[in-house]
Amino acid sequence: MTILILRTDKPEAEVGLFEDEKKLAYEVWESHRELAETIHIKIRNMLSKSNKSLDEIGGIVCFKGPGSFTGLRIGLTVANSLAYSQNIPIVARAGSHWLELGIKDLLAHQNDKTAIPEYGAPAKTTKPRK
Repeated sequence: MTILILRTDKPEAEVGLFEDEKKLAYEVWESHRELAETIHIKIRNMLSKSNKSLDEIGGIVCFKGPGSFTGLRIGLTVANSLAYSQNIPIVARAGSHWLELGIKDLLAHQNDKTAIPEYGAPAKTTKPRK
């Protein structure tokens, strides 16, 4: 199974492609405030360099947090959108072994259906002005 990997909880974003547990490609880049503009390009380029297409992705593993609110929101939205549009399973895991655990769970046919972020703290919202 070809697996897309996403991690977007910090300024250095990560995307990867695995064939089961074998790494095909992996890239880490300084995304900072340009994550929304760069993540799709990075995924497309990685697929192209690996001679793969979106239709060949069999599942997605992503890091769910804790981490940056905006980074997690963007990354998990991309992951959830791809999983939904391609009708493929998605698993979101946390912790230092998120990648290994996520791949293992995905290969065991687990499917979270929707990756839900864990921000690590309650959201800080402001009161409405009116």
